[in-house]
Amino acid sequence: MRSVDELYDGILAGKRAALARSITLVESRKREHREQAQDLLTRLLPHTGKARRIGITGVPGVGKSTTIDTLGSNLTEAGHKVAVLAVDPSSTRTGGSILGDKTRMARLSADRNAFIRPSPSSGTLGGVAAKTRETMFLCEAAGFDVILVETVGIGQSETTVADMVDFFLVLMLPGAGDELQGIKKGVLEIADMIAVNKAEEEGASRAKAAAVEYRAAMHILTPKSAHWTPPVVTISGLVNQGLDDVWQKIEDHRRILTENGAFEETRRAQSVRWMWSMLEDRLMESLKANPDVSAALPSLETGVREGTLPASVAVDRIAGLMGL
Repeated sequence: MRSVDELYDGILAGKRAALARSITLVESRKREHREQAQDLLTRLLPHTGKARRIGITGVPGVGKSTTIDTLGSNLTEAGHKVAVLAVDPSSTRTGGSILGDKTRMARLSADRNAFIRPSPSSGTLGGVAAKTRETMFLCEAAGFDVILVETVGIGQSETTVADMVDFFLVLMLPGAGDELQGIKKGVLEIADMIAVNKAEEEGASRAKAAAVEYRAAMHILTPKSAHWTPPVVTISGLVNQGLDDVWQKIEDHRRILTENGAFEETRRAQSVRWMWSMLEDRLMESLKANPDVSAALPSLETGVREGTLPASVAVDRIAGLMGL
């Protein structure tokens, strides 16, 4: 691993190899790597915060990767530098993941003004890699002014990704009907925009009908911001239809929230919640690493599983072993 000084200089110079190595460093679970990563992030912090941070989610098959590939290519052609943090689903049994996003984003993967980093979700809430926030900061310091975070979209809560981005885009399939009944209310409540994808050719009429249904659904929900009413649009990532309008609405959202001070306040609140999230992760790691806890856990779990020990009592005993 390169020294922190070398990584710092390389990132500020926009060197992709330095960025990739730095991401690997922050994703490492080794204690010495964690210390180096924190040093690097602290030094780079003044060079972060200016990028557009956009989360994109949707069920498998909705066309997330195709839409991101097309939208990202539009943005690089317009002079932006785009980083895509694409989170792959990790196996709950083996922890393995496919990490195949580069093959699904053919144009962006060959674009010198784009950077794609697939990362395993590792079972974290919302399908977001544990170090996605840190990776986002590294990309911003390296000069990328648009960060697109693609979530797994397989049913977990998407709150985690929505709480680290400025704008949360939810992609939907055309043909609302019964599908509308299966949409989680929580996802709609945190959406900044709904985009019905695959609206090209024969799918156009179904997409428009679905958009009407989604607009009706959005009207009965309380918007997450008093300053923004989430629009519902129809797009086609495949034929590059409606994506310019999507980007314009993303820009309108940032302008409106910046004018009334909500944008910076939201980012500050996100930073505090990020601190608490990392603290919780660190405490859990400490608990699992405690030898007394490790020795006691098998019998405690067995007792809870077999119904001979109340879960609350088991928790008290574990907390006692930690001196809590």
